[in-house]
Amino acid sequence: MTDFVLNAQPRTDEGKGASRRLRHAGQVPAVVYGGDKRKKPVSISLENRVLVKQIEDQTFFSSILTLELDGKSENVIVKDVQRHPAKNTVQHIDFQRVTKSTPIEIIVPVNFTNFAKSPAGKASGKYTVSQTTVKVRCLADKLPESLEVDLSNVEMGQVIHLSDITMPAGVEIAQLRRGADRDQGIAQTYAPRGAKAAK
Repeated sequence: MTDFVLNAQPRTDEGKGASRRLRHAGQVPAVVYGGDKRKKPVSISLENRVLVKQIEDQTFFSSILTLELDGKSENVIVKDVQRHPAKNTVQHIDFQRVTKSTPIEIIVPVNFTNFAKSPAGKASGKYTVSQTTVKVRCLADKLPESLEVDLSNVEMGQVIHLSDITMPAGVEIAQLRRGADRDQGIAQTYAPRGAKAAK
């Protein structure tokens, strides 16, 4: 997990007018919630220039982030980001507090490996990917940087499903928790024109 640090300021002004003034001042309105039941949601602001640079790194969205506020640090994850449709700015961002005992759901990248070793790869096949990320459920200390799909045994024309992803201990795919019928395809091998199918 990449170590991102967010330096936040508390904000007391709420509403559209207050948020608009913050944005004009180069700040992003945000909220932090969840975690310990005794902790209430807190309204904060972040510097837009710094935040925009941080979110250019896609691992920002699949990492445990360190939020610095009023001299205290706590771990959070991104739950929602609203971007400006035309400008390179963030309109609003929601963070969820992370505790050691509460499972989190977060999107992580999926990497496809070893295709060249597969029957399909050896037969000059190719593969197309329809999903490069997946939402997982786990405790914070089990959060993987990424997940892997080992393609070394795939055949020509085979569909690769969510259940084919190699899962570390203590990590589940959130979608599959709702039933086996949610096991959708995420990639497929195919034979390009002129290639011979593997026998």
